[in-house]
Amino acid sequence: MAPVTNARVLFNEIPTGYPEPGRATVYDESKTIDVDTVALDGGILVKTLYLSVDPFLREMMQEPDEESFSPAYIIGEPIYGYGVGVAVRSENGDVKPGDNVYGLFSFQSYNILPNLDEFRIIENKHNLPLSYYVGVAGMPGKTAFMAWKEYSRSKKGEVAFVSTGAGPVGSFVIQLAKLDGMKVIGSAGSDEKVEYMKSIGADVAFNYKTTNTLEVLKKEGPLDVFWDNVGGETFEAALETARKGARFIECGMITVYNDGGKPVKNIYNIVTKSLSVNGFIVTDLEPKYSKEFYNTVPQLVASGQLKYREHVYEGLESAGEALLAVQMGTNKAKAVIKVAKDV
Repeated sequence: MAPVTNARVLFNEIPTGYPEPGRATVYDESKTIDVDTVALDGGILVKTLYLSVDPFLREMMQEPDEESFSPAYIIGEPIYGYGVGVAVRSENGDVKPGDNVYGLFSFQSYNILPNLDEFRIIENKHNLPLSYYVGVAGMPGKTAFMAWKEYSRSKKGEVAFVSTGAGPVGSFVIQLAKLDGMKVIGSAGSDEKVEYMKSIGADVAFNYKTTNTLEVLKKEGPLDVFWDNVGGETFEAALETARKGARFIECGMITVYNDGGKPVKNIYNIVTKSLSVNGFIVTDLEPKYSKEFYNTVPQLVASGQLKYREHVYEGLESAGEALLAVQMGTNKAKAVIKVAKDV
């Protein structure tokens, strides 16, 4: 077989604001790969099928010496994120051609994995679409499920507020909170997303761009649990309306990724209200909850008890567009890049 193009999405420059396609990242087709003869050195050649576009990718677009939970992207090299692929060739006894593999992939058509240390073979017992394994059955789903289990200490009748409640993490959290018998408030950035939050059980859903968050929380609170995906003024409003002893689960702060953020004016409420504030990285929770997650979540999705939706971007060349959409909140659901057809 003749060499084929191994298209890539390269990190091109550190953005000062939103990651502009063609500047922060560029699509590149200059590399080729001979699928039949490329040296594997005991590893696995994987064809990329789907890639996940998540808010945290922006955090790796920084100076190499800046401290973060994950190494910064290297200028001139492919960016990386969670993906699903299919093994094409394997020199690893635990993987055979045709197996589907999940883990952190470089954004390119083909990846050579040295081993399975950071990857998982997908056992798709419930015949979910493979793309779901970068969403509700992948890192975003794990983020919601595991952190809710660990930190929410939820009780029936309490009040939960979920920011970015129409996103892949927030929408899962809304449904978990409802299963626990809570009153749930959700915020999102469009009227369409408000309707989606209502459809998955949110008792109160509002568009934060057209409705004052603080006023809503004063009316519908006080809050017992706050799931934070955005930080900024939303975080301040939650601090203002939290009940004594409330639990704050700090999943992300997308408002600070592109402009550096602003000081929180009322942070002393953490002291006066005896608040628990838990930040986390989901990989730290996986050893404790991974088995329960895979035994529970795919079945809930397959049965329809857990609702989920995707916004699929076609082709690796759409990565820049998808990255920008996730940062600006213009994607309509979980952002997924379809790199190649399922095989």
